Amino acid sequence: MLNLTKFGSRATPIGFKVVFGTPTRSFATFRGSMENLGMAERDPEMHALLQEEVKRQNDGIILIASENFTSKAVMQAVGSHLLNKYSEGYPGVRYYGGCRVIDKIETLCQQRALKAYGADPEKWNVNVQALSGAPANFAVYTGLVPPGGRLMGLDLTCGGHLSHGFQTPTRKVSATSMFWDTRSYRLNKDGFIDYDSAYELAQEFKPDMLICGYSAYPRDLDYKRFREIADSVGALLLADVAHFSGLLVSGLMNSPLEYADIMTSTTHKSLRGPRGGLIFSRKEFSDAIDDAVFPKMQGGPHNQTIGGISVALHEAMQPEFKEYSKQVLKNSKKLADSLMKRGHTLVTNGTDNHIILWNLRPHGLTGSKYESISNHTNVTLNKNTISGDKSALTPHGIRLGTPACTTRGYTEDHIEDVAEFLDRICKEALKIQKERGKKLAAFNQGVEESDEVKKISLEVSEFAQQFELPGI
Repeated sequence: MLNLTKFGSRATPIGFKVVFGTPTRSFATFRGSMENLGMAERDPEMHALLQEEVKRQNDGIILIASENFTSKAVMQAVGSHLLNKYSEGYPGVRYYGGCRVIDKIETLCQQRALKAYGADPEKWNVNVQALSGAPANFAVYTGLVPPGGRLMGLDLTCGGHLSHGFQTPTRKVSATSMFWDTRSYRLNKDGFIDYDSAYELAQEFKPDMLICGYSAYPRDLDYKRFREIADSVGALLLADVAHFSGLLVSGLMNSPLEYADIMTSTTHKSLRGPRGGLIFSRKEFSDAIDDAVFPKMQGGPHNQTIGGISVALHEAMQPEFKEYSKQVLKNSKKLADSLMKRGHTLVTNGTDNHIILWNLRPHGLTGSKYESISNHTNVTLNKNTISGDKSALTPHGIRLGTPACTTRGYTEDHIEDVAEFLDRICKEALKIQKERGKKLAAFNQGVEESDEVKKISLEVSEFAQQFELPGI
C-alpha cells in the first residue's frame, strides 16, 4: 500500500493499491463514501455549526434590513447540480462545452428579471452574472466610466452605500474612490435627501455618473429630479435599488426605469432570493457592461445562484408575494409608529419603505452599545451612521428592517410586541451605561451580568419560536 504515488501530474490518494497507474480498490466504495454521505456523517463538526445557526435564526427576531429568508425551492436550486458546471461567457457564446442547459437557465432568468421589474426587452438588457450588489456597481463603473472619471452618490453617513464611492479626507474607504474621483451629496436638516444641494454640487463637480439609491434611508426617491440633475451636467444616471428590490417588483415603490440609464440590484434582501446581483441597462450600454462583468471582472458565473435567482423571480411574480410586500410596509410603518409612541426619535419621523432609522443621539447612547446588548437578547439588528456621525464604528443610529420577520409571519400585532422588546432593551442599556460608564468594555460587562437582559432573551426566544422558519 502506498501513501501517495504520483504519475505525471496525477496523485493517487492514501489507501489505494496501484497497478500500472490504475487504482484497484473498489472505486465505487470510495466514491460512495465521498459523495453520498450527508453532512452529519461526513462532517459532524460543520453540521453542528449549521444546526447552531439554524437555532439562532429560529430563536431570534431578525431586524437587519438587508436580511431575509429564502424559500425551500430557492435553497434547492442553490444546492443543486448547477454547482458543478463552469460556463464562462454568455448564452450562445461560451468558452466551455456542455452549456446547453446552462444557456437555457440563464436565458430564463434574464427573461423573468425583465418581466418582474417591468423592463421592456426591446429597450433593456439584464446581466444576471454579477456576484452581488457591490460587484454589480463596480462593473457598471468599469464599463461606462473611464478610470479617474467622476462619480457622485449619497454620502455613507447619510444612508448611502460604500460602493457608491465613500471616502474621508484621509482615507479611500471604498475601492470605488480609489479608481474614480468621487463626491457625495447629503441630507437636509430634516433627514431627507437635499436635491437642491445635490444639484449645486453637480454643477461644481460635473460627474460622469450620478448614483441614486441607498442602504439606510427610510424614504422613496424622486427619480425625475435625479434625471434633471444628471441631464444638467450630461451625466449618466445609475439607480441602485438593492434594498427595496422586492417592493419594486410588487409595484409598491417608485420605479426608476423611466428615468435611469442603468439599474442595479441585489437579489436577497426584500426579493428573498439567493445572494447575487442584477444589472439592468438600456441597450446602448449593455455590451460595455457585459464586457465589464466578463471577461474584465469575473470568470465563470455561479450557475447555482442564477438558478436560485430565477426561482426567486418566479416566486416574486406570484400574487402572494405582493401581499407579502404589502405586509412588509405595514409592519415597517407600525414599528416606526410604535417606537415614536414610546418617545424614541426616528430619522425623518417615519418611513416609506422597509427601513426604520432610529436616532439614539437624544438618549446619549451609541448604536454600537445598542447592537451589543441586542445580541445578548436574541434580537438581531445593526448599528448605522446617521447624519452628523464621525465614525462608522461608534455611530448614533440603529437600522431596523421588516422583510425577514414578515417572511416568518409577523403582523402588526406582533410588531407591537417587537417594539416593546426594543424599548425595554433601550431602557436597560441606559441603566447599564449610567451604572458602568460609557466605555464599551465596561458596558459589555454590565450586559453580561444583567438579569433583565437574560429575562428579555428568554422572552424573545419564546416569542420567536412560535413562527415557522422558512426552508426547513
